[in-house]
Formats: sequence, C-alpha cells, structure tokens
Amino acid sequence: MVGVQSFDADLRSTQQARDLAVRAREAQRAFAFTDQEEVDRICAAMVDAAMSHAARLGALAHEETGYGRPDHKRIKNEFAARAVWDSIKDIPTCGVLRRDEQRKIVEIGWPVGVVVALTPSTNPTSTAIYKILISAKARNACIVAPHPSAIRCTDAAVQVMLEAGEAAGMPPGLVSCLTEVALSGTQELMNHHATSLVLATGGPGMVKAAHSVGKPALGVGPGNVPVYVDRTADIERAASDIVDSKAFDCSTICATEQTVVADRPIAAQLKTLMQARGAHWLSEQEATLLGNQMFRPNGMMLAEYVGRTPQAIGQLAGFAVPGDAKILVADLAGVGPAHPISREKLTTVLGFMVEDGWRAGCDRSIQLLTFGGDGHSLVIHSRDEESILAFGIQKPAFRILVNTWGSLGGIGATTGVMPSLTLAPGGIGGAVVSDNITVHHLLNVKRLAYHLRDAPPGARLGDTAPAASRNGSAALSGAVPQTPVAADVELIERLVRQVMAEMKG
Repeated sequence: MVGVQSFDADLRSTQQARDLAVRAREAQRAFAFTDQEEVDRICAAMVDAAMSHAARLGALAHEETGYGRPDHKRIKNEFAARAVWDSIKDIPTCGVLRRDEQRKIVEIGWPVGVVVALTPSTNPTSTAIYKILISAKARNACIVAPHPSAIRCTDAAVQVMLEAGEAAGMPPGLVSCLTEVALSGTQELMNHHATSLVLATGGPGMVKAAHSVGKPALGVGPGNVPVYVDRTADIERAASDIVDSKAFDCSTICATEQTVVADRPIAAQLKTLMQARGAHWLSEQEATLLGNQMFRPNGMMLAEYVGRTPQAIGQLAGFAVPGDAKILVADLAGVGPAHPISREKLTTVLGFMVEDGWRAGCDRSIQLLTFGGDGHSLVIHSRDEESILAFGIQKPAFRILVNTWGSLGGIGATTGVMPSLTLAPGGIGGAVVSDNITVHHLLNVKRLAYHLRDAPPGARLGDTAPAASRNGSAALSGAVPQTPVAADVELIERLVRQVMAEMKG
C-alpha cells in the first residue's frame, strides 16, 4: 500500500510539474513584451505585499522547519523584498538598455524564459521572494520548487507574490509553486522542454542534479567560511560581530562564519570577549561527542541539528548548555574528516583555531576553504591593508568580507555586494559564475551592431586589389573609418516600441 501511495505521489508531482511548466511558458510569452513601467509596477506591488507578510511568513517558516528564529526570518524576508528590489529597480530590462555611439552598438533586453527556482529549507520564504522578484524584473516566468520539508511556508510566500502581481496586471501562471513535491516532479520541472534555466539554492545533491539536466543552471556551493582575526583588528568589534553573525537565524545563511582563525597575540583576548558576548566554549569531551553525532558518514549534517539554538543542540547531544549562550565554540586541533567540527555547520556551532601571523592564518583559511568551501566566502577582521589585500588576492573565495558579519555581509545586507540569497562560488566551487546572483544573470541581451569598417583585403571572392586601394590598413588594424554610417537611435527606439506594442496586442 505504501508503495502504491508513493507511486501515486510521484505521478501527481510529475503531472503538476508539466502543467505548471506549460502554463508558465504561455504566461511568459504574454509578458515578454511588457514595457518597463508596467514590469516595475508589478514588481513593486509584489515587494509591498512581501513586506506586509514578512513576519507571518517568517513565523510559518520556523514553525514548519524548526530552523532558526521567526524574528530573524522576518528580517530575511524583508531583505529579500525591499533590499533586493532597491538594488535592481533602476536596472533597465525592457527594450533598449544601452547605446554605445562610438562602437555603434544598441543593446536590447530579452528574457531568458521560464526559470525553475529550487529553494532550500533553511531560507525557504526569503529565497522564494527573492527569486520571483529577480525573475519577474527580467520578464521571466518563475516556478518555485520547494524543499520537501518546507512546502507549506514556501507556497505561502509564492501565493503572496503571485496574488499581488496578478492584481497589478501580471499574467496568471507567470509565478507558481510546485505543491505536489516529489523527486520525480522536481526532475520533470528541470528537464521539461518549457524550462529555460534552473536557479538552484540548496544542498550539494540538489545543486548537482540541477547542473546535470542539460539545461543552463546557476547554483551554489557549500560555504565553509573561515573568519581570520588579525592582531591589528578591533578585537572587541570582531568578537561582537562573530558571535552575533553566527547566532543570526541560528547560522542558516551559507556565508555565516564556520571557524575562527585567531592570530596568536590576540587569541586569548578574542576568546574572552566572545565569551562575554554569549559564546559558550565546549569541553574537549563535549566537542568530540557533538562532532561524532552531528554528521552523517558522508559529512552531511543531520537535519535535527540544523538551525538550532545552543540549548537545543546540547539537549540533542546530551550535555548542559547555559541559558544565555548564543553560540557554541569548539577548539580544533586540525582540519579534515578527523575533525568533524571543521566542516560547514549550518547551526550555532563554531570552530576555533590559533595561528601565528597573517601568513599562517592565510594558509589555515585556505585549508578550511579547500576542505569544504572552495570559492564561497571568507571574513577577515584587520586594520592592516596589506593583510586584507593579501587575503583578497590569495584566498580561493569570491566574497572577501572585511570587518563585518559573514552572514549579512555575504548576502549584501551590511556590505556593498549585490543583495542576493544565492551566492555562486565560481568555477572552483562548481558554478559558472562567481557572483551574487541577481537580475543580470536572468536577462539576455541582444545587440544591434552597425557596419564600422570594410572587410579585410581578399575577403571578397575575386578581390585582388592592393590593400592600400581598399583601405586595408584601416580594416586590419580595427581603425574606424572617418565617416561611419550613424545609427539612428531614435528610429531604433521607436521601432522597438512599435514591435513590443504589436506583440503585446
């Protein structure tokens, strides 16, 4: 009977995926020639709705998954709506985007198509809000595929967005959510002929699957983020930032600090200041017990330890934790499988190591990244610009966060990087880009390219004229002729508007 039920669930999920994909493609084609003003008005309506429901959605996410804190999930929902929108609202995505008069190039925005957005259990509602927003801004459809343990809260976030968007004029079906969630349905969505791109945020298995379907895919990687504290740092600020960042939403953001690498002269002071701010140090026996219990043999965390308070972790592992503890800290003797707590820990557990000098700290940070966070993020607290620059140049990480929180700095809440909840780790981390994923990555660009220079001598069949007589030197050198044909930009814009109006009608 169980097998039959499972088979039925697979069929329902597969059929829903097919229906959503076909409907999304139809809606996207209807939306493809919408003008910038209307696109922005629809997106702004969705942002306002998400802000109004941020607290409710945060509470739903915590209630369903058990991860993190409802108040911090509200903050992430607000970030996914308002901060992301503020960063992209003035980016042109429709019609003529840019004109290069010298090169005679006119760039025109073009949507990617149907985006399948895989969302995680750790940040379910905020990731759905953000992915819908960057998709719609570029006139794409967005089908959200939730994590199986976060279906209800993710669907609630999607409903908020689609109801507000459709009330503002968005075509029905442009935004949707897979609610019959099974592996078969998610695979069908990713493989469906109507799908144009997969935008994957989640565990390694999900991201690997997204990259394996033969469709364009943008994915993330693990973030085993080292935080190096140099002897020149503002130690008090560093201690506060590290504890508060690690405690934020119980460390469910992948850019959160995972292991402190403390410069030897300030290591004891840093430890004392961290303890004063709520860092509870584990004994060697407690750390060993926790490390042995928290991970599967393959190194993946057990779900019951993800996104938990220190007190909940202590209860699971079998040791007492003070009620005022914000995070747990374990001293590490090394990095690698023999030292489980040196892995990525999406929960309130932090490793602590001591190295003498920034070069040794640099080497240890690289070792941590190589063990499980290649390409992702690194934090440095320092007032020595040489050390900071050296970390920036040498570390295999694409977000080097200076004197700030890892969690909120990596996503762009406390730094100037692009606000995003999908942080790509570049080629070394298995991704095609190294950016914070945003609307630029979901927007194709067409180019009108006008004639600038004659073809090289001999390019025309039967052309035997000397190079000088054909102005060949200019052609070969790439020099622009003195009297190029000028692009009538006003005519181009008028024609684009006319075509968009006809297609929309």
